Amino acid sequence: MLYLIGLGLGDHTDITVKGLAIIKKAKRVYLESYTSIYCDDGINELQQFYGRPVIAADREFVEQNSDQILANAGNDDVAFLVVGDPLGATTHTDLILRAREKGIEHRIIHNASIINACGCCGLQLYNFGEVVSIPLWTDTWRPTSFLDKIEANIDHGLHTLCLLDIKVKEQSIEAMMRGRQEYLPPTFMAVNVAAQQLLESIKEKSKEKATKLTADTICVALARIGSDTQKITKGSLIQMLNVDMGPPLHSLIIVGRSLHHIENEMLKLYSMP
Repeated sequence: MLYLIGLGLGDHTDITVKGLAIIKKAKRVYLESYTSIYCDDGINELQQFYGRPVIAADREFVEQNSDQILANAGNDDVAFLVVGDPLGATTHTDLILRAREKGIEHRIIHNASIINACGCCGLQLYNFGEVVSIPLWTDTWRPTSFLDKIEANIDHGLHTLCLLDIKVKEQSIEAMMRGRQEYLPPTFMAVNVAAQQLLESIKEKSKEKATKLTADTICVALARIGSDTQKITKGSLIQMLNVDMGPPLHSLIIVGRSLHHIENEMLKLYSMP
């Protein structure tokens, strides 16, 4: 049996009782380490807590060695651990499909993810639209399709949860061209970087027509949600340029509708000075 087990958002103690019982009896335990990160000491913390080895599974490992992950999973229990919820990112549906092709059963053990935990700021979850990912720009790659999706949500009077890019174990173009296994330092997009990209996207698009997202649109910055050091800050998009949310992971909510009075009261708790 292949088990995809959500670890939650805060630290090693967020595992469910059901998930922990499966991990302790599984033949092998893998930790997916590229769609998100832990706020604590990562794999070492997990190994101490579980009392057993945990195998790090980066993107390259999962994409190229899925057969190794699934080896004998028809007879043995294999645990694949994911920060947040196992299907918070569609990345892991591919592993499920590969298992099914081999006749291997799977089971999902759910947990909290940023997609539902973002409600901690007081915005009501049923007022959210499509989730948007904002990628880190480079000197030669500056996509702006995320702006179209945010504006579509605003059209429907819906808030937008923006997931901010992380880059873990990424190769430079030079390393790839030379065939070297050399990796860039991990990079985690901060709220102020996302705000800058959004403002530049607005400026570019406004050359053609007015945008619904503006510098004055109310936003909510989130950092390390689910941990003891989580931080929430409300302000306009342009104010987000100067916000310091501390260490990763960060997310950004674009408020897309007139707020219910309870939402308003909750957000007052997090207003910038």
